[in-house]
Amino acid sequence: MIYLNAVGISCALGSNPETVCDNLLQGVSPGMRETEALLTSGRRTVVGEVTDLLPKLPATFAPYDCRNNRLLFAVLEQIRGPVDAAIKRYGSERVGIVLGTSTSGISAGEAALDLYRTEKVLPEEYHYLQQEIGSLSELLANYLALKGPAYTLSTACSSSARAFVSATHLIDAGLCDAVIVGGVDTLCRLTLNGFDGLESIATGVCNPLSLNRDGINIGEGAAIFLLSRERAQVALLGVGESSDAYHVSAPDPEGTGAVAAMRMAIERAKITASRIGYVNLHGTATRLNDSMESKAIAKVLGSSVPCSSTKPLTGHTLGAAGAIEAALCWLVLTQPNEMKTPPHLWDSVNDPDLGKIRIAGREDVLSSPVCMSNSFAFGGNNVSLLFGRTDD
Repeated sequence: MIYLNAVGISCALGSNPETVCDNLLQGVSPGMRETEALLTSGRRTVVGEVTDLLPKLPATFAPYDCRNNRLLFAVLEQIRGPVDAAIKRYGSERVGIVLGTSTSGISAGEAALDLYRTEKVLPEEYHYLQQEIGSLSELLANYLALKGPAYTLSTACSSSARAFVSATHLIDAGLCDAVIVGGVDTLCRLTLNGFDGLESIATGVCNPLSLNRDGINIGEGAAIFLLSRERAQVALLGVGESSDAYHVSAPDPEGTGAVAAMRMAIERAKITASRIGYVNLHGTATRLNDSMESKAIAKVLGSSVPCSSTKPLTGHTLGAAGAIEAALCWLVLTQPNEMKTPPHLWDSVNDPDLGKIRIAGREDVLSSPVCMSNSFAFGGNNVSLLFGRTDD
């Protein structure tokens, strides 16, 4: 079995696991803010921001220095002790890195282009490495002097969820004894305006599963884990993946690929669907995604499992969403007393066309210490992860 030995997280909910957990269960998010700076249309939108000051990269790694990579370093420091211990125990060749992102450091490229348009010169501190997808894992491998497999995945909104799948393959194949897994994405104009062009940006805080839902909030954040076979409080019980390629941006309305991913995760975990005590929905609050996912959940799990979308509290963090929501499941499972579910924040106006699922309330608790986390991406790329508390 593969265990989650350590977790670091920073998002709109807070910049350490304790703060994130407290705010998550209270249903408050200090980083969800209204802005007009990111949309070229000039209209205001709500985004999920990391509000803490981020550390600069060491001078040796100046070509990589951008907000995305600084956020990576911020969450790395939260688990640096266990990471260093794993490297010492297993050796630098036996520790791998698999990270997910979709925007990388593109905001640094946007700022550089702004200056070039007016001054015909790029900023002195700008380097193309800052926005390369692969630089995320390359930077971390160089910084930690690791010689094991190190790569970055970019499959849109399932990127860092797929990083867990890849990490299990590396460990199961005997290529690694431990893998640093996670995802990072930061706010940029490219993403906001792309979704605005698709008419998918919410007018206020997003409203998942509601009849009145009108789109997503974009967020930024990072979460990073250390995975190994060394026993820990939470295990990665099973992973499921599918690629239905139904449409470049719209999901299969019947959720065929989502159903396949969830069933695969359950089968690999060697449990029954009745053992699942909570589902963290992909829950983007777009018309098509919520419709598809609710039907898929109802088909696989029925209507008794409490489900919630945490995106009104984090924003949709794109390539980092899978890792961040995995971290939220880890926090739920490691609560010292009863395991409360994250509340589903919405206007409580039911959509009769959605699949019949149970929406988590503020007082719900897990009936079983197993969490499912779903991530569904453009192109029909689907990932479902199952986490369980091992002492139960």
